[in-house]
Amino acid sequence: MIIKITKSAAGMRLDKFLVDEKTIWGKNQPSRSQIQKLIEQGFIKINNQPKPAHTQLKTDDTINIQKGLIKKSQSSKKDIVKTAPDHKIEIIDETAEFLVINKPAGLIVHGTNGYTLAHWLKDKYKKIAAIGDDPSRPGLVHRLDKEVSGLMVIAKTQASFNNLKKQFQNRTIIKEYTALIHGQIQQASGIINFPIKRSSLGYKMAALPQTVKGKPMTEGRLAETEFRIITRLINYTLLKVKIKTGRTHQIRVHLAAYGHPVVGDKIYGTSKTKKQNQKLDLKRIFLIADHLSFTNLAGQKQDFKIDLTAELKNILKQIK
Repeated sequence: MIIKITKSAAGMRLDKFLVDEKTIWGKNQPSRSQIQKLIEQGFIKINNQPKPAHTQLKTDDTINIQKGLIKKSQSSKKDIVKTAPDHKIEIIDETAEFLVINKPAGLIVHGTNGYTLAHWLKDKYKKIAAIGDDPSRPGLVHRLDKEVSGLMVIAKTQASFNNLKKQFQNRTIIKEYTALIHGQIQQASGIINFPIKRSSLGYKMAALPQTVKGKPMTEGRLAETEFRIITRLINYTLLKVKIKTGRTHQIRVHLAAYGHPVVGDKIYGTSKTKKQNQKLDLKRIFLIADHLSFTNLAGQKQDFKIDLTAELKNILKQIK
């Protein structure tokens, strides 16, 4: 299906437009989170190019929806698995305005037919269901990949949501990770700033060169990842990583493009590193968001840190 954008729809987000245009889907009307998943997977494109869900539409743009997708891809609400996750969600701190948790690896934040963090929030904190910009993301101002664990802050009031959202937009929130990567990095610290765009494969991202034929790259979104070495090992390096932007899979795609994929990464690793991962038998990615700092509504700094999980500590013992 091809949909041409008129002046009346110009300026709308891609996902919002598709949710509002109920005549497109008929009886198979998907939720916003389902539409975002289809966009992320590359089934819905703009001008035949994969674009993120938040892309603003322009007059005469064409939205390309893969043939047969509308009929095949939608699941009814009764198909949603509402089974609580096996992994325990640890509450690090809780106030009247926010909740800080340690998200376990293996738990998706939102946007799937399985049980997600969003479902857990709605079940445990009924009032959070009304907080935020999107009912499918109650109180959520950021996310972590499914196989990444670590600190997340969730807003419990709309005022807190607006406050945290603004800090993320202004890039004043501190988010630091610990990552184990393949190979050795010689320099003690550095910055990776390859632009990032969605791969033609749909389910993954791609890092682009900064220049093409001596001219600045115009494609992709700006992304900046800082790193410093914690420990050098024989075949690996333990890093502290800080991101200034929050692009999808940013740390993973940046480190892979830098020549040092994250241990356990099945998407961005090379054939060699994937074999090494199998030997380690790590069931997740060695990436943990272990430091989070933000300001509450009273202007007071809130700073949280957690330790590596027992599983990750065991991996470090194996490779010494």
